[in-house]
Amino acid sequence: MSTLTKKRYGLLPGETGKFAGILSGFILLLAVLPILTMIVMSFSGASNLDFPPSSYSLQWYKAAWHTFVSPDSSDVLSLGKAMTTSLMVACLTMVFATIVAVPAAYALTRCEFRGKAVALQLMSLPLVFPMVVLGLALLLVFDSLPFQITTSRLVIAHVILALPFVVKNCTAAMLSIGSEVEEAAQMLGASPLRAIVDVVVPLMKSGILAGMLLAFIVSFNEFTVTYFLYTIDVMTVPIWMYSRTVSSLDPTVFSFAVLIVLIDFVLIWALEKLVGEGGVSF
Repeated sequence: MSTLTKKRYGLLPGETGKFAGILSGFILLLAVLPILTMIVMSFSGASNLDFPPSSYSLQWYKAAWHTFVSPDSSDVLSLGKAMTTSLMVACLTMVFATIVAVPAAYALTRCEFRGKAVALQLMSLPLVFPMVVLGLALLLVFDSLPFQITTSRLVIAHVILALPFVVKNCTAAMLSIGSEVEEAAQMLGASPLRAIVDVVVPLMKSGILAGMLLAFIVSFNEFTVTYFLYTIDVMTVPIWMYSRTVSSLDPTVFSFAVLIVLIDFVLIWALEKLVGEGGVSF
């Protein structure tokens, strides 16, 4: 198409103007600027935290590795234990949130019952509920119990936070499965439960995988609610990193933060490869 025609009819569908491109690039830069700053500071060769660094080296990565393999005796908890706790809590959150979300998504999609609209709203409530208030409320509830729980309360809290993401993805997968699929399975002799387990759930695989990985990411990076619920013996990596910055900012935190970003990046990349573009609902 000639330049004259473009000027006459304006931009074609799928084309963007110069202003839109500049604005999009600026917004993208603002989004990644904190991550880029963190990466640059992790390679600082100076002993202070001036930005930009006057020199560059791997000293903070070496210090981070030394902290991991030979923790300081003054630390109340080593990074290795914090990492183990984070991985365990994230895996348990992923499993329990999926166990709850799959039947919930089926009920919200297939069944009609009184209070369905309210249930949908309550399911999304953790997404908009103030995290500080939620953490404080859970702390009061757990402290009022006649028995003491440590790791379990982190798992319960993280399941509450991750459940909307898992339910949303499982529901999106359910909406693409027609009820005629179950009817055909039952006509061939399968019981209603067998039709769900053997036919519907495998067809929900993309939504289930997306929800599971998102639940893992949400749990692994959660800080605000966890801050109210952790104990001196059971803390996650974000809490451990925060504890290193309370008295004075430890530059090794930037190195650990880069590691966390890499883990999240790999998980999101795996999510896109396993599920595809159409199966993820954030």
